Amino acid sequence: MTAYIVRRLLYAVPILVGVNLLTFLLFFVINTPEDMARLHLGGKRVTQEAIEKWKEDHGYNKPLAINLSAQGSGKLTETIFFEKSLRLFLFDFGRADDGRNIGADIRERMWPSLAIAIPGLIVGLFVNVTVAMLIAFFRASYLDTWGVIVAVAMMSISSLFYIIGGQFIFSKMLRLVPISGYDGGLNATKFLILPVIIGLIAGVGSGTRWYRTIFLEEIGKDYVRTARAKGLSELKVLFGHVLRNALVPILTGVVVVIPLLFLGSLITESFFSIPGLGSYTIDAINSQDFAIVRAMVFLGSFLYIIGLLLTDISYTWVDPRVRLD
Repeated sequence: MTAYIVRRLLYAVPILVGVNLLTFLLFFVINTPEDMARLHLGGKRVTQEAIEKWKEDHGYNKPLAINLSAQGSGKLTETIFFEKSLRLFLFDFGRADDGRNIGADIRERMWPSLAIAIPGLIVGLFVNVTVAMLIAFFRASYLDTWGVIVAVAMMSISSLFYIIGGQFIFSKMLRLVPISGYDGGLNATKFLILPVIIGLIAGVGSGTRWYRTIFLEEIGKDYVRTARAKGLSELKVLFGHVLRNALVPILTGVVVVIPLLFLGSLITESFFSIPGLGSYTIDAINSQDFAIVRAMVFLGSFLYIIGLLLTDISYTWVDPRVRLD
């Protein structure tokens, strides 16, 4: 298994280089360093000297990808892409355009993101699997039919509707929780309850549909018919055989997202003014801060690769037949 893990980590290097290169091209096709300087300096009436000084202070005074005036390897190394990208592989994210340390910001902001994401993942998984098994237990009945209809209706509604509706009902009308904001320590709980509940409700429809499909597929297999032929009750068949054999596809969807929980939710954190990494990324996009956007995209890509690797390893835990060679 060690050789497999090392091989997968080595495969990650060219993937991360490609993601970094693509992010770089997309960002600078839209914005040149001069555009970025004008935006940060305050508009169109900016002198060329001020623009050149801003570019020099922030390391944007060199060619983007190829430096034709340099000699030898300097044609590639004395460029914005090389100088801004190489440090990422050492997890040195550098500084934002306003001088803040991006690494320190990430370490500080990941905790509010995790405070929303972890309860949402654990409780959401429990609720979705429970509801899906209940529907599968009463398959081909009115409960199954109406359960699927409600699930499809819920997954067809935009998450913005749940957020705005939840804020209006629970914060404006009932005044049970604050409409937005954040605080440290235990005081953060009152600000996190509503985003977590809304996240659960918004995900129940799609989660239930997906897990119901998995359970129904397992129920139709030969080993389930054999278990029933032995006289086992339907509950023992579901929890003792179907759920256990459905763990592999369930793990595929769950384990892969665990590392991504650090990145937070872009929409939820923005609407509830949670100072997590989701709102951090949105603010960086609005201010066209390439350093933060590049760092968050790189971190997201790395965490996704780690999630896929953890998913492969988890297969060996739930199914002894799986071997990682």
